Amino acid sequence: MKFAFIILMFLFCVFVGYVLSLKYTKRKKFFSSLITVADKLCMEINFSRERLRVLFENLDENLKKHLLGVDEQFVKYLDRECELVESEIFKKADCLKADEKEAILMFFKMLGRSDVENQTKEISSYVNRFGEFKKVCDEEHKKYGSLSIKLGVVAGLFVAVILF
Repeated sequence: MKFAFIILMFLFCVFVGYVLSLKYTKRKKFFSSLITVADKLCMEINFSRERLRVLFENLDENLKKHLLGVDEQFVKYLDRECELVESEIFKKADCLKADEKEAILMFFKMLGRSDVENQTKEISSYVNRFGEFKKVCDEEHKKYGSLSIKLGVVAGLFVAVILF
């Protein structure tokens, strides 16, 4: 019985470390998906000139999953079901920092506000900015993501040694 409890405590500590590392993984995948969506928007605006609502509805399911509901909230805004404010857009995106949320919100606010040429330039500038955010996310994921898991393992071993 004691060994089962020790193993259970070890697994719990590793699980807590894994859960803590998920925040960094979510942010990394979010910015990768956002950059992909912005590039796709830039291309689609230049060639197909399709409406924003249709472009966001036709996104790949994998991209939608990693965008943490931001795309769905933007489509609701386009349908006039909600306002384009931080509390509405980022309901599920709790892993993002305040400055990142502000930049993303400004990106969505500028979509559809100018002609094709200026829109393309603005999207390209936001892609560069999101690239910088992604670079920071990659660095944090390397540092803290794996660190959280390793600390979970070490804490589990520590608890196992103490209890044994």
